[in-house]
Amino acid sequence: MEKFVIEGGYPLAGEVTPSGNKNAALPLLAACTLTDEPVILHNVPDIRDVKTMHELLKSLAVKIEKIDTHSLKICAKDIKPSNLDPEICRQIRASILLAGPVIARTGKIILPPPGGDIIGRRRLDTHILALKKLGVQTNYDRLQKQFTFTGEKLLGDEILLDEASVTATENAIMAAVLAKGKTIIRNAASEPHVQELCHFLNTLGAHIENIGSNTLCIEGVQKLHGGEFTIGPDYLEVVSFIGASVVTKGSIRIKNAGPEYLGMISVVFNKLGVRWEVEGQDILVPAEQTLVIEPDLGDAIPEFCVMPWPAFPTDLMSIAIVVATQSKGSALFHDWMYPSRMFFLDKLVAMGAQIVLCDPHRCIVQGPTQLYGENMESPDIRAGMTLVLAALAAEGKSTIRNIGQIDRGYERVEEKLRNLGARITRIQE
Repeated sequence: MEKFVIEGGYPLAGEVTPSGNKNAALPLLAACTLTDEPVILHNVPDIRDVKTMHELLKSLAVKIEKIDTHSLKICAKDIKPSNLDPEICRQIRASILLAGPVIARTGKIILPPPGGDIIGRRRLDTHILALKKLGVQTNYDRLQKQFTFTGEKLLGDEILLDEASVTATENAIMAAVLAKGKTIIRNAASEPHVQELCHFLNTLGAHIENIGSNTLCIEGVQKLHGGEFTIGPDYLEVVSFIGASVVTKGSIRIKNAGPEYLGMISVVFNKLGVRWEVEGQDILVPAEQTLVIEPDLGDAIPEFCVMPWPAFPTDLMSIAIVVATQSKGSALFHDWMYPSRMFFLDKLVAMGAQIVLCDPHRCIVQGPTQLYGENMESPDIRAGMTLVLAALAAEGKSTIRNIGQIDRGYERVEEKLRNLGARITRIQE
């Protein structure tokens, strides 16, 4: 087990470049099974979740060659839909992303239930219903605890997703590109990583239209070819560094930050008193921040609610909350998607934050408050990074254990923060 030891109170300064988008890398790796020709991916983040996906692909006889730290050559020429290791599947939510492409390619896959962050129930019904419309049959064996997906001849159809699930949208896209005929996916998720998956597949010969909208039109093709693609920056990491700069009263430049994806995020952070500047693809976070929460009309306490893209994403709710602890005023945060998303707030309260947990989905934050160093444990990726931000802002020393959770989504984050002047050390326990 490893832990972070952080001495807070030091403003960040300098330049940082975010890693490739984890939530794009995982479906793109899965999508490489759709073709028997080699595919080269660049800017792949060197993180634990990606390494776990490597293991799953290799168990399907997919060959992966490491070109350099962030470039991979993947070849699924002789893919074998063998049983996947349940222990590996439990480590990662994205194991479910193998269903759509492997069925489209081979007609069958057996999958144990996926794992991932413990933030509440994460249903698979939308995946199953979407794939069923294309001709996939699903059976769940309760004794063996595994799903069997079969579908020899997939046919295009109209799919109306019962929720705008990112991974269900991605599974439906990957199955539909090799299905015969036309598929229309309505109520599709449109996050940046969904868009990247579509652009990537089009470079391999797929025909996907209306990319970036909630209605995707896909004309199936008989075969995809190989190709080369560069994954864009991880906007969740970008905003994490914006938050780290703000709570430490620092000033940083984030290189190649993909500012075009930060529209609604900018709106929410503006209401928390946070501003940044855009120079080309770079973001500059100045040290001088208002940090006053803007009330709603009639001086009402503002409510920040997560919604499907392009609204404010659930994965950034915890970062917004820690920023609010350093802003003057009150704000209500509402995450209706996951019932356990906010079950890390007791750790911020122990550090001195004034937060009232109204119910599993809502909390009220009153700021600004001085945070103090504390001993904590990371419950999941996003909450773990939030605790890192809180520790950077705190007076005194903090210890964060179970940082393997943070490593699942952030590449060498302590090195990047140290280069910005943070006092953070990784220690083997």
